[in-house]
Amino acid sequence: MSNPESFIDEVTEEVRRDKLYAQLKKYGWIGVVAVLLIVGGATANEWIKARDRAAAEATGDAILTAVELDDATARLGALDSLEPEGDRAALIALIAAAVADDPPEADQRLAALAGDDSLPALYRDLAQLKRTLLPGALDAAARVEVLTPLTEPGGAFRVLAEEQIALAEIELGETEAARTRLEALLSDTEASQALRRRVSQLIVALGGTASGTAF
Repeated sequence: MSNPESFIDEVTEEVRRDKLYAQLKKYGWIGVVAVLLIVGGATANEWIKARDRAAAEATGDAILTAVELDDATARLGALDSLEPEGDRAALIALIAAAVADDPPEADQRLAALAGDDSLPALYRDLAQLKRTLLPGALDAAARVEVLTPLTEPGGAFRVLAEEQIALAEIELGETEAARTRLEALLSDTEASQALRRRVSQLIVALGGTASGTAF
């Protein structure tokens, strides 16, 4: 019985091999294509990363060249000649506003950036905050109007906006409102130590007492 059984096992194994080879001939190309796709995808991904890295480096070099120019008009012209997109465009707009010698010109650029809904809120809010820091660009009432939306909970620049609103309120003669705002900032967990020091000094200057604050 052992010989017939051995013969049957051999035949069965041969049939299995034939079926396997047939399956490989029929569907083996799928595995080859999958391997090619994986390898091709990895290669394309590396190429895209290298391209983006080269573009970022080129943009950075162009920005450095532009800001090192002596004339403000030339600096702005060089920055305006760049045509980046997305985050890089927002960063260049912020840099252009920073190197502009004329506050109204800087404010115009920042206002355009703040009004661009295609950009992330972080950049738009930062542009609004920087507008209020430009000397002579906005009066106190306008600064309060610009900054108020930035004080919403969760805003990246909420505590800084609160501080600037308090300064504007002092300028408007609304000292009680300013002091109330400053006292709230003093106990705000999101306020930095440096901001709390500034707030404490303002409260004292307004005739209040900034007690219980570590310096």
